[in-house]
Amino acid sequence: MGDMEKALISCRGLCKDYRMGVEVVHALRGVNLDIEKGEYVAVMGPSGSGKSTLMNLIGTLDVPTSGDLFVNGINLTRQDPDTLADFRNRVIGFVFQQFNLLPRTSALENVKLPLFYSRHTEVDDIGQRAMHCLERVGLADRMDHEPTQLSGGQQQRVAIARALVNNPSVILADEPTGALDTHTSLELLDLFQELNDSGITIIVVTHEKEVAEVTRRNLVFRDGEIVDDVTLGGHGVTQS
Repeated sequence: MGDMEKALISCRGLCKDYRMGVEVVHALRGVNLDIEKGEYVAVMGPSGSGKSTLMNLIGTLDVPTSGDLFVNGINLTRQDPDTLADFRNRVIGFVFQQFNLLPRTSALENVKLPLFYSRHTEVDDIGQRAMHCLERVGLADRMDHEPTQLSGGQQQRVAIARALVNNPSVILADEPTGALDTHTSLELLDLFQELNDSGITIIVVTHEKEVAEVTRRNLVFRDGEIVDDVTLGGHGVTQS
């Protein structure tokens, strides 16, 4: 059990099967993986390789067919839906390619949203926390703007602020720069780096080389298995 206690995320023999008509698709085939607290990981691989399935399992948006998945020492494969929803709200921040912001709603209101689902937040605290998160992503002067009044990069910053508002241990980002131009993407990657430097573990699904190169570790999936696991230079993660 030693590794599982130490690692923030531990997968042991993780399998996920989907039934497509009469066929069974093996999306993940016995994945073993440890991710330490504070790592910055890119998950890569062709479409259908299992990378998004892994993200959905870590984010508790889906449940494995077999195997064990520990996050923060909790075995997520043995929890009821309410416990998983509470865990998701406290531990995981999600960032998606398409931003997923509510239209006709200010940036501030969008960022507040997860706090209304949280049982761990004082009501007085909600506005302050949301404002602080928008400041962290460089949008202090855009709090009252609606998504249509913001550029794509600014909308994604609002989405990142929303992911931060519950002080997550892990940010799961699925192609976060996929809808953005190169210059804007690089600015966002700088922001992810700052968040990682502050201690947040970041796992990003990407097919873009520029994104993978700024992370500290690249996991490559193919046919539901990890075929490559490379630690890159840069800050690196110090092993204790």
